[in-house]
Amino acid sequence: MSGLDEILTLIEEQQKQTEESIIKAARKKAESILSEGNEKADKAYKDYLDNAKISAEKEFENSCVSVDSSMKRKLLSCKVGLINDTIEKTIAKLKALPDKEYFELLIRLISRHIRQGKGILSLCSNDLNRLPSDFGKQITDLAAKDGGTIELSKEPADIEDGFILSYGLISENCSFRAIIEADKDEIRDTAARALFG
Repeated sequence: MSGLDEILTLIEEQQKQTEESIIKAARKKAESILSEGNEKADKAYKDYLDNAKISAEKEFENSCVSVDSSMKRKLLSCKVGLINDTIEKTIAKLKALPDKEYFELLIRLISRHIRQGKGILSLCSNDLNRLPSDFGKQITDLAAKDGGTIELSKEPADIEDGFILSYGLISENCSFRAIIEADKDEIRDTAARALFG
């Protein structure tokens, strides 16, 4: 073999070694890139699943809170409705009391609102028409105990029940609805305790 053939053979072998080395390095780099890509893909997939789980849990929790809040609002609305119905039935029951009991109730209410001075008591037209004969004397005696007087107005008041008690420019509406409205929070609390414990 001539020197030239030896040189060509040597160059060819070096070229093969270089090619093999380049291919080996490229394969190693490709495996490294593939491995790194798989790791990143696995991490991204795991992160996505973790975030999706957290998001789903938050959404579920928010839905539960929303449903719970909605149920509480509906329950409260129902309770308020029941309390209001109870108040309306109470007013109707008070209005429907037999005359004797009704006017005894009015006397008790009047005694709580009497003051010193000259008062005028106004009743609704229905109550004026069914007034007991001794009612005027009863209210006069009540007023005298407190050092005042009460005159029963012959003009009907524009109310459904109860009375209006006036002392000069100050008038107090003591219809059943007005009394309940004046103390509505306390009455509603009492009704709520009685109805719902």
